Amino acid sequence: MHKQRLEAFSDAVVAIAITIMVLELRVPSGADWSALRALAPTMSAYVISFIYLGIYWNNHHHLFNVVDRVTGGMLWANLHLLFWLSLVPFATNWMGDHPHDPLPTAVYSVILLASAIAYQILVQVIIHAQGPHSKLKAAVGGDVKGYVSLAIYLASIAVTLVRHEIAWAGIVLVALIWLVPDKRIERVL
Repeated sequence: MHKQRLEAFSDAVVAIAITIMVLELRVPSGADWSALRALAPTMSAYVISFIYLGIYWNNHHHLFNVVDRVTGGMLWANLHLLFWLSLVPFATNWMGDHPHDPLPTAVYSVILLASAIAYQILVQVIIHAQGPHSKLKAAVGGDVKGYVSLAIYLASIAVTLVRHEIAWAGIVLVALIWLVPDKRIERVL
């Protein structure tokens, strides 16, 4: 199978997720700063989720630059990733509507953790398909950035029940870590 079909489908899923999120944004109830301020939690959740979806879209693009042939395992691993990413709009809206409640933030963190795990699985499936001289394996190496992100997500989930604001800080921290596109793959190419 050619990778273009997988990439086009993945692009569409991410684009639809972003569209769903923006359609859920509500117009302020008034025309003053206080009405706009009331929407700050929802807008904050939207912005961080948009950034996350953009990070995944960008890194997915880089990831498939090293793929010549798509296998069935890659298709399923990619669908697994897209499943978790498709839940981001749900968690974004819930968290934005209930910014002071710990459960929506915990669920959002779990979805981000599951997305990161799914991405790691996709990377490993591609490495396995490429064999012992995998370009991707040479690029990602020990993947310290990926493992640090997983640890921060786990910590965010755990701390949510105590102080969900700290969990938000962890979520933002991981986004900042990945905001600059992953150059490791570009270096190998």
